[in-house]
Amino acid sequence: MSDPNRDDRTSPSDPDAGDDPTERTPVETDSGTGADSGERMGQGGHEPRDESTAIASEERRRNTSFISGIVAVLGLWAVVSVLIYDVGGAITWNNVLVGAVVFAAAGYNYYRLSNDVPLSVGVASLVAVLGIWLIVSAALLEMIGGMFWSTLVTGLLVTGLSGYNAYEAREARAVTREPETSTQ
Repeated sequence: MSDPNRDDRTSPSDPDAGDDPTERTPVETDSGTGADSGERMGQGGHEPRDESTAIASEERRRNTSFISGIVAVLGLWAVVSVLIYDVGGAITWNNVLVGAVVFAAAGYNYYRLSNDVPLSVGVASLVAVLGIWLIVSAALLEMIGGMFWSTLVTGLLVTGLSGYNAYEAREARAVTREPETSTQ
């Protein structure tokens, strides 16, 4: 019985493959884990996805990268806003800690996307939850004036943009994931 996962298989259409197993050329296989996994060729030499889907996927990747950068800047704004509005106590610690985590997490997703690694759905979801916390904390910590509005709007933007990124990352994985075939 032959092992379907062997790397030394020969192509059935390879005219140079003789009966000698040492002369066989390995068949190139794609593990589906790299950046080129969506560009495999299907039967007949055609791509399994049409060209418009590939263009839409590339556009999504660029949009999510840009949005991750914006969210990172919003996290930085949450940190800097405590200096501009001159607040103290719990409000300062809340905005500094939450803003720093938002900045680091969104920056991490931006870094992943700039290196052709898919966006992390979990990290984008965490940032969206932190955005919700910013919205709630504006009222819960009884912020007043400019600090209230700054934290509220920052939270709304972080939540919306990170939620969109998480949705797009999940959709992109669903599009690129091929149906699993079982051989029994």
